Amino acid sequence: MAPDGTVRSDNRLNLVILARFDPAALTDETRARAADGVVAYSAICTHQGCPVNMWSKERDGFVCSCHASIFDPRNAAEVIGGPAPRPLAALGLKLKDGVVTVASAFSGRVGATQG
Repeated sequence: MAPDGTVRSDNRLNLVILARFDPAALTDETRARAADGVVAYSAICTHQGCPVNMWSKERDGFVCSCHASIFDPRNAAEVIGGPAPRPLAALGLKLKDGVVTVASAFSGRVGATQG
């Protein structure tokens, strides 16, 4: 949703990555936003706005397919490799009647910083 309340359902900036981890493996910051180990992050890279759409088994992180930035989903999507200048924006989640739902807006700017 845009700041003015406009819903933009066809916007690529709405792409989200959902993943489930052992809650004990999450940092405190990440666990506070998670719902029973489920985390949600923007799937738009903070480098140049490409999709974050792969997983690196070796680095244990989400990977941007364009320029190979790698993000640690257990630690607030911190950058652990590549040119991305900042972590992926996170969504706060909660369980409501056993269903994972969004509890808060993105933690920061989605996608690349325009310069």
